[in-house]
This record gives sequence, structure tokens and C-alpha cells, in this order.
Amino acid sequence: MNIHITRRSALRRVAFSLVEMLAAVAIIGVISFMAIPSITRMRGDSERNVAITRAEALNLAQVSFMQVKGRSDAQLLWQQAGNNVQARYNLLKPYIAFAEDNLLNGYFPSGYQVQFNSNITSLSKTVLIGPSGRIYY
Repeated sequence: MNIHITRRSALRRVAFSLVEMLAAVAIIGVISFMAIPSITRMRGDSERNVAITRAEALNLAQVSFMQVKGRSDAQLLWQQAGNNVQARYNLLKPYIAFAEDNLLNGYFPSGYQVQFNSNITSLSKTVLIGPSGRIYY
């Protein structure tokens, strides 16, 4: 009979009580409540870093484009593209190590855009514009 009582008490200790389950859910809720703003902030920072890195890649592509085409031919092709950002991106795409998309909008994270300088021979940086305005990098 003593063995039967021991088995029954052993079976009772296998399951969690309702209070223990509610306490665990409450602790997980508090931790997630504190963690979500940090995760959101980190995601925004990582998108900003990706945009800056890709803007730098465009700057390097401009230099490579000028070296391959020559100064005068590069300027002529650049001016023929006009103020069309997509056409200028198409000129630079062969010189970018990782151009995942045919469209410039797909190359940058959403909310970020770039403006090219009208004169490629000046070798000034592209202007990067993010959700909060111009980003100086």
C-alpha cells in the first residue's frame, strides 16, 4: 500500500499547476514586451546600414565605370541617361558586385532612395535619402 501512494504522488508531480503556467506566460509576456522595441530598432539600424553599404557600392561602381569607359565616354553616356536614376543604375549595374535586382528600388531597402550627381567626372558621392531625410555617410 505504501508503494501505491508513492506512485500516485509521483504522478501528480509530473504535471504543472495552473498557477505555474500563468506565471510562466506572464514572465514570457513581460520579456517580449521589453524586447520588441529593441528588435524593431535593430531592424531599422540594419536596414540603414544596408542602404549605406549599397550606396558605397554605387560610388565604387561609378569609379569603375569611369575607368573602363574613359572619362569623356563615361560622361557622354551619363548625360545621355539624363536625370533618369534607373537608366544610370543600368549603366553601373555591371560594375556592382551584388546587384540582385534589375530595378534600383529592389536594390535598396524600402523607404530608401538614391540621387546621382549630374556630373560623373566629379566623383562626388551619391546622395542617400532615407525615411528620416538625407543620410550623410
